[in-house]
Amino acid sequence: MNYQGQAINVTRQQGIAELQFNLHNESVNKLNALTLAELKEAIAALQSEANLQGLLLTSSKNVFIVGADITEFVEWFDTPAPELTRHVISIHSIFCALEDLPFPTVAAINGFALGGGFEVTLACDYRVMSTNAQVGLPEVKLGLFPGWGGTVRLPRLIGLDNAIEWIGTGKQHRAAEALKAGAVDAIVEPGMLRQSAERILQQCIDGKLDYEQRREEKRRPVKLNDTERTMVFATSEAYLAAKAGKHYPAPSIALKAMKKHVLLQREEAIEIEAAAFAEVFHTSAARSLVGLFMNDQALKRKARQYAKQAHRIETAAVLGAGIMGGGIAYQTALKGVPIVLKDIKPAAVTLGLNEANKLLAKRVERGQLNAAQMGEVLNRINPTLDYADVRSAALVVEAVVENEEIKKSVLRELEEVVGKDVIIATNTSTISIDKLAAALHKPERFCGMHFFNPVHIMPLVEVIRGQHSSAATVASTVTFAQAIGKNPIVVNDCPGFLVNRILFPYLNGFEMLLRDGADFRKVDKAMEAFGWPMGPAYLLDVVGIDTAHHAAKVLAQGYPDRMQLDFKTSADLMYESSRLGQKSGSGYYAYEQDRKGKPRKIHDEAALELVKRVATASNGFSDEDIIARMMIPMCLETVRCLDDEIVDSPAAADMGLIWGLGFPPFRGGALRYIDAVGLNAFCELADTYASLGKAYEVPQSLRVRADQNKRFFS
Repeated sequence: MNYQGQAINVTRQQGIAELQFNLHNESVNKLNALTLAELKEAIAALQSEANLQGLLLTSSKNVFIVGADITEFVEWFDTPAPELTRHVISIHSIFCALEDLPFPTVAAINGFALGGGFEVTLACDYRVMSTNAQVGLPEVKLGLFPGWGGTVRLPRLIGLDNAIEWIGTGKQHRAAEALKAGAVDAIVEPGMLRQSAERILQQCIDGKLDYEQRREEKRRPVKLNDTERTMVFATSEAYLAAKAGKHYPAPSIALKAMKKHVLLQREEAIEIEAAAFAEVFHTSAARSLVGLFMNDQALKRKARQYAKQAHRIETAAVLGAGIMGGGIAYQTALKGVPIVLKDIKPAAVTLGLNEANKLLAKRVERGQLNAAQMGEVLNRINPTLDYADVRSAALVVEAVVENEEIKKSVLRELEEVVGKDVIIATNTSTISIDKLAAALHKPERFCGMHFFNPVHIMPLVEVIRGQHSSAATVASTVTFAQAIGKNPIVVNDCPGFLVNRILFPYLNGFEMLLRDGADFRKVDKAMEAFGWPMGPAYLLDVVGIDTAHHAAKVLAQGYPDRMQLDFKTSADLMYESSRLGQKSGSGYYAYEQDRKGKPRKIHDEAALELVKRVATASNGFSDEDIIARMMIPMCLETVRCLDDEIVDSPAAADMGLIWGLGFPPFRGGALRYIDAVGLNAFCELADTYASLGKAYEVPQSLRVRADQNKRFFS
């Protein structure tokens, strides 16, 4: 036979057929609707083929299959559960037909086999894996779980406890891990993959391997007695609840499905899995997390467009060698780009190097680097007090103290030293790019590059385009940010740029709650229960109350109608009392070191007494009131940023909050949160708090969008 499709080719040599995944016009294989349709046709053709003895599954690309085509999932969110269940069962029928072919099947796994791509291989009798490949079921990261046989076949292959961990955590597994667990049957060097898969297939044909017995094990109930099964599920429930939390229901729904189907035959089990998959698909977390994936892909496509205009940055420099400068140097060197770390003080250079050294030592401790690799990274960092060492850099990041006049002075000096084509970027969180550009003769090669602290953890970099920033400058800075492992978002210049502009209405909402008598500890708990990684008081302590105090002044000057508060705030009192948060050992909380040397917050009566001084009332607030008063101004400011074209899309706005602030991912971002509440309902909610000031006033654009029944995300 010879089947030629747009995604699948089937060829035959004597008694052996090869089904090869080769999705045209794509760099990787995906299980999109086209691939699934062709897989169904190809299997039907194989079923009717005479004298076939075996089937080999391969990929023509450098990966096997990366998973389903998530873009096709979007329309499923509005599909009724019964209809979606039937659709999923129709996909199951394809995989079952593969599993039931009247001859042995072997998958040769190269590169990644993830999600549905791994589930295809689970329907085969044997799996051979390249040593550089990875397999896994990462669906929980999208708020889903493997619904094409993963929860049915994997427990029967690797054991229930292992399968629950694989499915519940969504981790990818390297070849040695997969072999040890029993998920694959052999691992070989890439050059031996096909030969080894063919050898196993021949052993099945020759009767040396009992593929029918192997196949039957996947169709039967899981082999566990009642006591063992009860213990596994009891332990797993607690483990997954602690791991996922209440806002991410996918692991729990998957576990309940497995509880129901582990004692059933395959046909009944897949029906339960399909119904549970339809259930999880209609959770708000799934809609938000799939939406985030789509946003992420859209921004990466945009970044690739920038790359076409970019100049490659092969060397870099950072001016200002404190904790931030050291973090930038570490991140850049870690990703293979040599960087100069420049300061005017030897002690600052030492501090920056120590920061890089500390972060690298932690990677060695975790086994992510060895000592030799750590040395290679450190050798890419050139510490210096001399401007002459900066001349060779193609891009220089100015990261000195957050003071406009000092930054202007440093930028003037720098421009005199570097070549005319060198890009100059400023790491500022609040100061106008256009104001700083006034210090330069060539403002077209200048832009903002706002890193978030701690640099090695926070994924976002805001690339701020000034009035005079050239397209090549912005594009090259975006490409450099990507090259050092960051997620860049291009924003236009304004006070606070994107993230801080949106953050401070939220923090002002917090200050007004304290003014009106709220307990900051209760506010923290309510917002953490909402999904934030930390409440606003704790966040201020981590960021640094001095940093927030300075930024608040800039934002108040920039937007006096809605960000200028007319009372002394709790943060003002903290700042005046030198309670600067974790850096000083006290802020809203006191801090002590835990056993690992990390700061741990503890109750501090002095902070409570200090905050009481700003209260003009003694009101109690429900969690719903707290959430509304905190979230409304943040969401409305996000709408205003979109109106003002600070970013060019709702996706960019929401991903900025996810990457830069830790906005609860399961809520999808501020604009997707408005969508979830409903635009009319959100406007009505905001109107009930309108007496709190302009920050709670609904922009006209949002009312128009609500009247037209338009969501931010379709």
